[in-house]
Amino acid sequence: MRLERVTPGRTPPPGLAGAVLTRDLAVAGGRLAKGTRLTADDLAAIAAAPDGPDATVLLLDAGELHEEAAALRLAAAVRGPGLDQRGPNDSRVDLVAAVAGVLHVRVREVERLDRIDPLEVFTALDGSVVAAGQLVASVKVAPHVVDEAAVAAGEAVARGGARPLVWVAPFVPMRVGVVVKESLRAADRARFERSVADKVTALGSTVASFAYVADEVAPVEGALRTMTRGRRAVDVILTAGGRSTDPLDPFFTALERVGGRMIRRGVPAHPGSMLWLARIRRTAVLGLPTCGAYSKATAADLLLPRLLTGEPPSRGTVARLGHGGILTRDMRFRFPTYARRLDAPDG
Repeated sequence: MRLERVTPGRTPPPGLAGAVLTRDLAVAGGRLAKGTRLTADDLAAIAAAPDGPDATVLLLDAGELHEEAAALRLAAAVRGPGLDQRGPNDSRVDLVAAVAGVLHVRVREVERLDRIDPLEVFTALDGSVVAAGQLVASVKVAPHVVDEAAVAAGEAVARGGARPLVWVAPFVPMRVGVVVKESLRAADRARFERSVADKVTALGSTVASFAYVADEVAPVEGALRTMTRGRRAVDVILTAGGRSTDPLDPFFTALERVGGRMIRRGVPAHPGSMLWLARIRRTAVLGLPTCGAYSKATAADLLLPRLLTGEPPSRGTVARLGHGGILTRDMRFRFPTYARRLDAPDG
């Protein structure tokens, strides 16, 4: 990179077309913004200004990139499915959700990339539920001129994993079944069903059926078999009334009898630490302790959106809840929009 100066009243040095302006400049009743790659006409206008200031410009050497070219290259490496791109504007490229869904960020790799001076990638939180059009990440290169080698190093980090650095998993229309092992009055049952349906439909899926069963193994087993076999099989089962700390709870015995597999009893988040997660063949099963829990904002409202994008239930999914898992009112931004209106304890 080479510095040159353009002085009003003097003919510009030759070969400056394409040079980069280092600061904003008022010229001939207009304005040239810093970072602009100057044309021959721009240079002539600066030189012809009667009382204008000197202009410092940067000439790129081989192996160097203009800030906007660098930001566009880096954004192409960072951007995964489910994202639209805006910009560049002042060397910043914004990535916005093209669809409603769950944001995925390879957090460690973002940190590794951001250790490369002068590259900048900043994102919303991994696991955030996002709406179409929502800003989820930005890519920026701070100086006007950057070494191409730095950009190539950032591209290597971004593209070095099995998954994109930043992407949005869209909500997939799914069928959800609900199994309740709890006695409810008619009015309470209607309120409960409305609460569950509101959550599920807000995430693009539908409730296929509700089953109210006795607190015994046989009826629970029957409901699970019905919802996981044949043409009536659902994609996700929500349960209520199970006791996650009781190994002999009918849900767990029935789960084993129908060939299911427990993924996790309890999750590293509060409220909602007594959740449990299981799988019966292709059907995910998410258990809450009581029907009343569905009227509150809990860790279930972070797990359910992931399941409704088709993400399989796994220990990794649960483990990611721990960072940011103190779900007080100050953390409401982590929840889907519907859950921000619900009750939750303060600690």
